[in-house]
Amino acid sequence: MNFTRWSARLPGTQRRAAARAEHPVTTADRRSEGSVPAARAEQLTGAPPVPAVDELPVREVLDRVPALVALVHGPGHRLAYVNDAYAAAFGARPCGEPAAEALPELRDLGLMPLLDQALRSGKPRTLKSRKAPDGRHYTFTCTPAAKDNGEGAVLIFATDVTDHAEAAERLRTSERRQRETAVTLQRSLLPQELEEPDDLRIAATYQPGGTEAAVGGDWYDVITLGGGRTALVIGDVMGRGVRAAAVMGQLRTAVRAYARLDLPPHEVLQLLDGLAMEIDANQIATCVYAIHDPNEGRLVYASAGHLPILVRDDNGTVLRADEPTGPPLGTGGWMHASGSIPLGPGSTAVLYTDGLVERRNEDLDEGIAALERALAGATGTPQVVCDRLVRSAGVTADHDDDVAVLVLQHPARSGPDGELFRNAALELLGGVEAAPRARAFASGVLTSWRFPADLHDLGVLATSELVANSLQHGIPPMRLRLRRTDRRLIIEVTDGDDHLPRRRRAEPGDESGRGIAIVATIATHWGSRRTPGGGKAVWCEFVLPKPAE
Repeated sequence: MNFTRWSARLPGTQRRAAARAEHPVTTADRRSEGSVPAARAEQLTGAPPVPAVDELPVREVLDRVPALVALVHGPGHRLAYVNDAYAAAFGARPCGEPAAEALPELRDLGLMPLLDQALRSGKPRTLKSRKAPDGRHYTFTCTPAAKDNGEGAVLIFATDVTDHAEAAERLRTSERRQRETAVTLQRSLLPQELEEPDDLRIAATYQPGGTEAAVGGDWYDVITLGGGRTALVIGDVMGRGVRAAAVMGQLRTAVRAYARLDLPPHEVLQLLDGLAMEIDANQIATCVYAIHDPNEGRLVYASAGHLPILVRDDNGTVLRADEPTGPPLGTGGWMHASGSIPLGPGSTAVLYTDGLVERRNEDLDEGIAALERALAGATGTPQVVCDRLVRSAGVTADHDDDVAVLVLQHPARSGPDGELFRNAALELLGGVEAAPRARAFASGVLTSWRFPADLHDLGVLATSELVANSLQHGIPPMRLRLRRTDRRLIIEVTDGDDHLPRRRRAEPGDESGRGIAIVATIATHWGSRRTPGGGKAVWCEFVLPKPAE
């Protein structure tokens, strides 16, 4: 084997030879013209001539390089040479044997097809960062060469890249741990179990982004407000990672606190907007806050830059919530407004984040329209609908964005189940005579609903106190409403005055101030809120005893 012959084919050798031809070595006479100082010129004149690359003992050079070098020839890739570094890494190898047998480590790494490709194409082929049996990582380059007899040969050159591979693995491990931390934080901040309102059936899902995407700040929540009303919220903090998840947790906690004030949706978003600016002036978030009241059959909502709510009615028609939609939370200076969309018995509503409908190279409206079509054909329980919508959107484990979906249904009840959900209302007309009329009305309704005697008496007493409070402190119009579900009895009185009552300690000589205290003592829960058109509603509820099994 003539190593000098094929050494000229080593990468870079031909380029260096061409460069020497274009720029010949400067002679002593040329250097005397000033290109090199005189002292240096004298040293160069007496120095021995530098040998050309073709005159170097190539085999000796290859034996000394730290990289692994092997030479195979012929269609069978018979081994012709391995250098000292190769022998030190994998042991001595017998020359003349096929590479598949003489170099089993290369066969196990899948290098044989690469040898064939290099031999056929006459071009180098590279296999990057493969872990060899010695535990180290190498990048293999197969360069075609030629023997004296014209038979094809391939020079195998392996560079040790273990340090780079280990650094890359450490980086991947660090990124994986950071993502796991963010996902764990995100999931811990989401509700572990959804609250279950009497009149709604609800399911939700959260799907973090794939392994290449840092987790975002999507969240959802369900909050029972009392009096049969339910608040629903879904939002998305811009950005990714632990920071976005932490901001999401603060906003979700604030929403639950503000919801206890029983404010209209737009007022809740107004408070959240100010809080978002205090948390981080550079962080914004979108959010929808909605309230469902079964007595009204509508979903009242406010949106801060979030995607529209979709509702499928009992006929299968899908409606999209329109304006008002304000800018995202954290922008400041905007007065949010509330809107509404019908949500009667038999309807299904969907709240979602942009990861469900937003795709690269596709208009956002197209994604929402596709979700509308999927919702029109999605039937079954809320969890079934939720899963079908996620599948129809093509969300998989390697999805590039977080996805949160909240599905709620207002079931249409009939038969025995419908008997457990009843309503009765009375307009409170006249003066003080309205109180005995209200007590008689409540007694008759509770008797027809077949409540036990003790619950009947408590309900009549609570009705009497709430009506008396409204007659004394409120203004017309006044209304009494009784509602029963499968779990509780709700008594509510509305009037035209917006001053909210509060529980206080009555002194022995006071002639008033004990009504709300009595209601708070006998009822399971009580509360009050301002109504949209002006005025207020004061309510209390009693948990029904569980039927005997």
